[in-house]
Amino acid sequence: MQKSGGGGGGVMAWNVFKFCTALRALGSIMMVLVIGIIGVTYFVVVIDDYGPALFHGGLDSFTSFVVLLLFHFLLVMLLWSYFATVITDPGGVPPNWRPSVDVERGEADPLVGLEHGEANLGLNPFSVLGRPDNQTMRFCRKCDQFKPPRSHHCSVCGRCILKMDHHCVWVVNCVGALNYKYFLLFLFYTFLETTLVTVSLLRLFVAFFTDSEAEVTETAGTLVATFITFVLNLSFALSVIGFLIMHMSLVLSNTSTIEAYEKKTDPKWRYDLGRKKNFQQVFGMDKRYWFVPAYSEDDLKRMSVLQGFEYPTRPDLDELQQR
Repeated sequence: MQKSGGGGGGVMAWNVFKFCTALRALGSIMMVLVIGIIGVTYFVVVIDDYGPALFHGGLDSFTSFVVLLLFHFLLVMLLWSYFATVITDPGGVPPNWRPSVDVERGEADPLVGLEHGEANLGLNPFSVLGRPDNQTMRFCRKCDQFKPPRSHHCSVCGRCILKMDHHCVWVVNCVGALNYKYFLLFLFYTFLETTLVTVSLLRLFVAFFTDSEAEVTETAGTLVATFITFVLNLSFALSVIGFLIMHMSLVLSNTSTIEAYEKKTDPKWRYDLGRKKNFQQVFGMDKRYWFVPAYSEDDLKRMSVLQGFEYPTRPDLDELQQR
């Protein structure tokens, strides 16, 4: 630990690296928590309630069949999207990466200005790429290399992430260019699953307070588990819908969470190509894959944005910036 440079003396500076280590440890705990909540929910909905009701006959059997079918389908999609987000590398910058040079113009691709605290005094990027004096490029002092457009350094992961959105402790990973779609689908299917559970357990939740003998036939332990499951799923449904709406608005404006904060004083965003094209840059052009945490081979071949390095910009705003 280093002492702070203030005049008070003896005050220890806050060590951000210990905080980052704590976040990594917290991520593992959050993953166990997610699996635990899913396990308790599965017990209450499938094993204790709607599973046995399949054999009651009549309307109860039909209702149970529909609820269980939807529950298992959404659960499979939720887990698929979740683990796709967890295990997929969000996209890192290759060692010694350099911006591509336009031979005809004699300059690199138009990148944004040098960010605060990212200038490397030991390397002159202009001497490397022959960039005009009135242009600057993004350089990460922590990684000691150039940064592609829209990438940012993650202190928790210890590297620059392509089109970084944020570091999420729930998935023990960064959310970036290569797993952003999977993260959004995880939110989407989590909202649908938790809403289904909340609605399907509503009658038992009401019976818990009304103490109706016609409804309450479970043991005290089962009732407590049902109550906790209902409250947790309702809480997640209400919180996730807010995040989902926020992220979909960012997708439609072709903006990440970090970029939304950085450009709050600049309403003209050069990467905003219209809602349809913005949506396709995240979910792909093949509609069959929009709700699946994967991309078609055709999209991966024809859409360079899915690799996280190249992003088309609005020509009208590019001309204004060059004037």
